Amino acid sequence: MQEPVSMHVIATMHSAFPAKFGIPRQSGLVESLRSTIVFEPDFRNPDALRGIEGFSHLWLIWSFSQSVREGWSPTVRPPRLGGNTRMGVFATRSPFRPNALGLSSVKLEGVEQHPEFGPVLQVSGADLLDGTPIFDIKPYLPYTDAHPEATAGFTAQYQGYHLDVVFPPELLVQVPPEQREALTGVLAQDPRPSYQEDPSRVYGMAFAGLNVKFSVAEGVLTVRDVTPLP
Repeated sequence: MQEPVSMHVIATMHSAFPAKFGIPRQSGLVESLRSTIVFEPDFRNPDALRGIEGFSHLWLIWSFSQSVREGWSPTVRPPRLGGNTRMGVFATRSPFRPNALGLSSVKLEGVEQHPEFGPVLQVSGADLLDGTPIFDIKPYLPYTDAHPEATAGFTAQYQGYHLDVVFPPELLVQVPPEQREALTGVLAQDPRPSYQEDPSRVYGMAFAGLNVKFSVAEGVLTVRDVTPLP
């Protein structure tokens, strides 16, 4: 076996998700989600970002930092298949991999100069946990990275999947205005595990400093309560 290869964490993601539950299953599904990428001190050199404003989208290579396991399995159980069907790990985007690496495409909203952290990236559409370590950032190249004719394998049946969201006005006002569209988009993606279909069950999801409780029945997600996180 080859010797391990060391890598440096170059940046950290700051997002609205302090816990894994509720994070969109892929990047780009909720475009209104805003996140910030803060570079580590050794990489806060503005020259390293020279020219990045010319690209609309970026690739992020990052670590499933809360899903690292000893060893690996050649098959995994994708949640979208109900948690019972096994597929090859390299035919999925499961976090439980020989190397716990993730790949996400995000939209670059802007580069800002922070008085303490230097140049930071404002991005949208990310599917990363708050505090996720990032190993690399690369520009998305539409002339080589986009393949409209590509097939989607077992995930094809979930393209366009969403729930209708009922968000009572008296609860919606408890969400900061700049977070309402993103939160509603996240809920529409159905945060529940695919194998759970109990209409009487109330789920809780942490989002942007809030605990959002909801239930799902017959394709409709209804928000039941919104309170500040302790």
